[in-house]
Amino acid sequence: MLFGRPASLSSPPGTLIVPLSLIGTSKKELDTPILCIDLDRMEANIEKMAQLCKAHGMQWRPHEKCHKTPAIALKEIAAGAIGVTCAKVSEAEVMAAGGVTDILIANMIVGQRKWERVAALRRWADPVIACDHYAQVEPLSAICQKLGVTVRVIVEVNIGLDRVGTRPGQDTLQLAQAIDKLPGLKLAGIMGYEGHLLTIEDPKEKEGKIREAMGVLVGCRDQLLKSGLCCDIVSAGGTGSIYITVGCPGITEMQAGGGIFMDPFYRHKCGVPNLEYALTVLATVVSRPTLERAVLDSGRKTMNPDVALPVVVGLEDATIKRLSAEHCELTLGPKSQDLKIGDKVELVIGYGDFTTVLHDDFYGFRNDRLEVVWPIQGRGKIQ
Repeated sequence: MLFGRPASLSSPPGTLIVPLSLIGTSKKELDTPILCIDLDRMEANIEKMAQLCKAHGMQWRPHEKCHKTPAIALKEIAAGAIGVTCAKVSEAEVMAAGGVTDILIANMIVGQRKWERVAALRRWADPVIACDHYAQVEPLSAICQKLGVTVRVIVEVNIGLDRVGTRPGQDTLQLAQAIDKLPGLKLAGIMGYEGHLLTIEDPKEKEGKIREAMGVLVGCRDQLLKSGLCCDIVSAGGTGSIYITVGCPGITEMQAGGGIFMDPFYRHKCGVPNLEYALTVLATVVSRPTLERAVLDSGRKTMNPDVALPVVVGLEDATIKRLSAEHCELTLGPKSQDLKIGDKVELVIGYGDFTTVLHDDFYGFRNDRLEVVWPIQGRGKIQ
């Protein structure tokens, strides 16, 4: 519990109430490092993504790996999302406890305890689980029967990422037919992920290959329907492909979630336009070893640089030279060399998903004034 006081009963789920002396505090008056959300930008991004899906007649089920926070998930649902996508059972439990009921666990679930937890989760939420082998669902069927519940299941199809998933065609159809016969389970559809195509540089090539991959997925849907099976859900899409996948016929829902924060990876490596950077780290200059170098108090334990480097805000000729465990070294051009020890510097996170998990809390700001602190309740939920 931060600042010694939990949220009141009237507060949104997952909200942390801070003393009135801190609410309204200017961003640069707070201690560092902290993980910051520009609330206006995040809310605008949420609205854009929700409206994009709506305009294409598609449902939005955003992946929560970028925020892991029920309070943010509820904002997405208020904007039109049908629920969320999670990677793990423990994440789904956090979302359900925070008031989210329609939850896709887009991962393979294996092990007696996990199957029991999924079945138990069904009593207070309506999860959908993904699978690509019969051995992942047969034991769950027996547990669901015992508890008197029914869990929805979708088959993940390998559409080219070559990670998990059934082979398109007969393998997918046979697994779907087997699931359809299992008591306690309800076959709900299929999913696929075009993650291997997100960073193709040529826009025409990228669009062509994504549409081809979606065609493979929709072809599997057609096979299921022709065989008399249910295929209400055809789930796909990440932020890096959202503007293409959303226009592919036959896809029913988009899992794109990271765009609510946006970051340089999506903008520069995936070519995603029209969304604004909303997630930053506020840091402090702790050393000025040379005229051309400044050192900040925010290293790899504060922000992950592996997918894309952070970007310095407001200092156009300052760039990140190196991150070590607790230090971020900046190379300063002539316009940035008046930075002093104690000055605050803001950094746009290069890739949000890998940075969120390093922090306990989001600090939400509007017009650079603190409005809310949200605990990242799904942090560490990896089971």
